[in-house]
Amino acid sequence: MREENVALPDHADFVIIGAGIHGLSTAWRLAQRLNANGRGAEGRIIVLDKSGVGSGASGIACGVVRNNYFQPAMRRLMAHSVNIWESDPEEFSYHPVGYMQVSCEAMREDVGSIFEQQREIGYESVFVEGANAATNYMRGFFGDWQAKNITSVLHEKRGGYSNNSKSMQGLARKAEQEGVKILTGVEVVGFSFDSQSSAVSAVETDQGSISCEQVIVGAGPWVRDFWRMLELPKRITVRESGGCVRDNVDMWRYWQLEEGVLSVPPETLLTDDGKVPPVIHVDTDATLVSDVDGTIVTEGMWGIYYKPDWHFGGVQGGASPYRVETPVDEVAIDPYGPESPEFVASRDFARMWVSALAHCHRRFEGMMPKYHDEPSGGIGCFTPDSFPVFDRFNENATLIADSNHGWKMIGVGHLVADEVLGDRQELLEPFRFSRFEKGELHPVSNSPYPWS
Repeated sequence: MREENVALPDHADFVIIGAGIHGLSTAWRLAQRLNANGRGAEGRIIVLDKSGVGSGASGIACGVVRNNYFQPAMRRLMAHSVNIWESDPEEFSYHPVGYMQVSCEAMREDVGSIFEQQREIGYESVFVEGANAATNYMRGFFGDWQAKNITSVLHEKRGGYSNNSKSMQGLARKAEQEGVKILTGVEVVGFSFDSQSSAVSAVETDQGSISCEQVIVGAGPWVRDFWRMLELPKRITVRESGGCVRDNVDMWRYWQLEEGVLSVPPETLLTDDGKVPPVIHVDTDATLVSDVDGTIVTEGMWGIYYKPDWHFGGVQGGASPYRVETPVDEVAIDPYGPESPEFVASRDFARMWVSALAHCHRRFEGMMPKYHDEPSGGIGCFTPDSFPVFDRFNENATLIADSNHGWKMIGVGHLVADEVLGDRQELLEPFRFSRFEKGELHPVSNSPYPWS
């Protein structure tokens, strides 16, 4: 049961920090496992959040669910997560409309590799190559398709999107039905450690101390602060795949996320036969000009994603993020999201994103006045290679550091829960912290996004 402003328990076997996608998914799976083996979950698992369910990054996520990754480890992990999304579409408010990666020539080889490896893992997709074939394929959905420099389309038949707040409430209900207690309005301020080891003996909050056996941190962009509380290194050594070694690399860095909504009926983006289209992601090196005055927005590679969304009340999507130049220790995470006075999408984003929509579809020409002009976006906390870290530290503290890949990764909590209960998970192995020192980094694509 969700509770606020109640007395904290003195002890819980499992304390999970963060009532977002990872914290709740982990709690749900832990409780399922404990109940299934007869040990029972009631009173043993608590989730703490200083605000509420989905009040951080999960609550502002655009909700895209995709497998489209250049990195084999990410593809396998995403396929696992898509299975979880598909397990209860109604409760997760999940829409399995598919996903399209529409790309220019610079990305064709990378995307072709993704397609081949999707085939190897049995993930259904269609790959279309060549400028004419790609244009014809897109015009089979949208007669007004007009994007330039497009030479490939990867159409994933699975995936799609989910509605963030409804999904979070559904996930919370699943956890609570298994006996998980969710306590909101409780801020974690530190940890106590065992006098004989580095293990966490208690979680310290602004309302008291909770002794525990295991701690799971799933705090999204606040991971920097919990890393510090666990007394882990601010800077690390990173061995590049080619053997080059970089010392004193910041463990964390922040990127500003750029998303917004075009306030038009969502039906504006239906396909020509009246269906909800796949989520569309376009990466191209075509010169982008302003749809307002014809001036050049960019002559470099650019990318956008978009979808009709009845939850957001329009056409919703985003573009490439930009790096926050503020020193990492000085980045103010709170207030988070649209309430931040510093980290919200800019007018430059609106100009770029709406112009890019018009570049792709004739129907969006002249639509700049329809941009929903209110604060949006947030910041994401990234690792040195922009990919997640899932690992155990201090003997009994498990860290879920998603590097802003979080929303679509609903299955990570299941894998983490299984590991906490003693079953090591092969899908998590490529995401251990040790990869930085070993030089076992994930391959990098030609995408303009730091996470693809």
